[in-house]
Order: sequence, then C-alpha cells, then structure tokens
Amino acid sequence: MTSFQDQLSILPATDGIDAIVLLSAEGEALHRLENRPGTAGSLRVYHALVKRHGHIDRKAAREGLELFAEHTAAARAHPGSHPNIDRLLAIAEQGAPGLRARVVLSSED
Repeated sequence: MTSFQDQLSILPATDGIDAIVLLSAEGEALHRLENRPGTAGSLRVYHALVKRHGHIDRKAAREGLELFAEHTAAARAHPGSHPNIDRLLAIAEQGAPGLRARVVLSSED
C-alpha cells in the first residue's frame, strides 16, 4: 500500500489556496478546511477530489479514502479522531449526502 505521504507527493499543488469550504447540496457552508499545518494534507486530498470529480460523491469519497492510505484504517479504528476521513467514510459507506466545495484563494477574503 502506498503511504499517505507518497500519495500527497502526486496530488496537485495547493499553493495559493487558503481554504476549501465544504457545502451541502443546498449551498450551506458545513466545514472549512484550512491550508495550514495539521489540515494541509486533508485540504490537498479534498482539493484533488474536487478538481477531478467536481464535488464529493460516493465515488470521490472512496477515492479519497484510498488517498488517505494508512490514516483511513486509523479513522476506522478510532471514530472521531480523523473528522475529514470520517466525513468521507460517511459518504462512501453510510449513504451520507455528498458535498460541494468552494475553493478560497489566498487573495480572497
């Protein structure tokens, strides 16, 4: 299995992105992933998924779980410890609604 760090190295760069706001189907802001230490890896995964799929549906969520690699197993073993992975698990495996996303560029407020 490819490690999370190896996966990150092949994902599109997120330079110039300040955050990704995850939205409900109705456009309501639900979560904000910041491009900073501690969440930059998650932001990079979500950015790649949105760039590739346009939104986070079941297919995109499954792909995201693969990208998170060893962290996906840790999230399954300890629910709540990895909320960004838990969100993908809910969509991929529990039928939770998909998400839209808005990318916030560093030059935006």
